[in-house]
Amino acid sequence: MNLLYLHDSPSTSPFVSFPFTIGHEAVGQIDEVGSNVDRLSKGQRIVINPVLSCESRDMEPCPACMRGDQSLCINKNKGSIQPGLLIGACHNTGGSWGQYLVAHKSQIKPLPDEVDDLNGVLVEPFSCALHAVLRNPPAPNDNVLIIGGGLIGLSVLVALRALDIKCSITMLVKYSFQGEAAKSYGADHIVYLDKSYVGETARVLNAEVLRPVIGDEVIQGGADIVYECVGKDKSIKDSLRFTHSGGKVVLLGLASVMEKIDWTAVWLNELTIKGCFAYSYNEFEGENIDTMDIAIELMRRGKVDLSPLITHRFSLADYKLAFKTISKKQKRDVLKVIFDHDKTVGGSA
Repeated sequence: MNLLYLHDSPSTSPFVSFPFTIGHEAVGQIDEVGSNVDRLSKGQRIVINPVLSCESRDMEPCPACMRGDQSLCINKNKGSIQPGLLIGACHNTGGSWGQYLVAHKSQIKPLPDEVDDLNGVLVEPFSCALHAVLRNPPAPNDNVLIIGGGLIGLSVLVALRALDIKCSITMLVKYSFQGEAAKSYGADHIVYLDKSYVGETARVLNAEVLRPVIGDEVIQGGADIVYECVGKDKSIKDSLRFTHSGGKVVLLGLASVMEKIDWTAVWLNELTIKGCFAYSYNEFEGENIDTMDIAIELMRRGKVDLSPLITHRFSLADYKLAFKTISKKQKRDVLKVIFDHDKTVGGSA
């Protein structure tokens, strides 16, 4: 939705080719396979890794791709197809908001029978959260703060619990239905973004609220690690001030141009700031595995069920109603909206 509302930074425009069909979260069936494909078949139920890195561009792997960091590929504007960070931002590929899209054989992930379509369509966003957690795991008994009760924030919570990481998790959310979802997935504390949220968050994190001469409250103490999943000025500011000295902030929200962020806490408290984009390879049970394969395996084992987070389903013809629904989350208790394409392909909105 950031794209539709023009909230994304133009700095990503060199990695997009116009016109393109939006949508990179999808579950569906293979309609046609290429002549060089031997492990996939027509009718097979799949999800897609949409990252357009070296292999999908018919290029020799760059250093990032060689070490398993396809999301950091330096060739997303080169090769045999036009520029595009992902399927859904490339002219050649199509996107999940259409009836069909094309993908390289390396991007295809078959779905086991244990993973239904409603979880399948959420493999991609869950993999974003899973990648962030696997690359930046809390230590045992850490205090963790997740800012944002949307799909990504809740997915971070689910990932932490599915990986059996023993930590205390506080969720800072905006709406009551987000808080109820967080509670159902095992959050230890829920704080709502109201007039008293600063003091309440500090209390839960055993931190102290200090008053500067002018300006917003200063927090002494806080969480050992904060996952910021909103990407707004206010949420970025909160992520910095609610992090304990020597702690870490992981930025998952699609932060763009921020004009009024006070970065004092970063140097004063020697914070570590980590960005996180998409997914790559991560260590899981002693092996280096594609993040999406880990996500699918956790779903197959029954440790992850995100289907309750899909609150609204629309046909693509009803896209205006879908967008209207998303824009009024509080009134409609919206967590995730998807499109159904003749019951064969689900694309997330």
